[in-house]
Amino acid sequence: MRSLLWLIDNVITLYVYLLIASAVLSWLVAFNVVNVRNPVVSQIGEFLYRVTEPALRPIRRVLPNLGGIDISPIILVLLLFFLRNLMFEVFASLA
Repeated sequence: MRSLLWLIDNVITLYVYLLIASAVLSWLVAFNVVNVRNPVVSQIGEFLYRVTEPALRPIRRVLPNLGGIDISPIILVLLLFFLRNLMFEVFASLA
């Protein structure tokens, strides 16, 4: 059971890193630091979009429009940390 918790914890951590990378890349593109016409940047951006957008889309539907600010990655990271901590608390109470 511990190995399953370890795996879930690491998957959540990896997904949080992907969310952060996606947010940072979107900022770099918005401020013209990186060019999306570069094939490598384009592939990385497409990968990050395809991995993170399915989880962010439902949150964006619920959130009101805040202008140019997108806080959905922050909310998703908080939810993932909450789920991870809840998972460990439930396991600790069962053990």
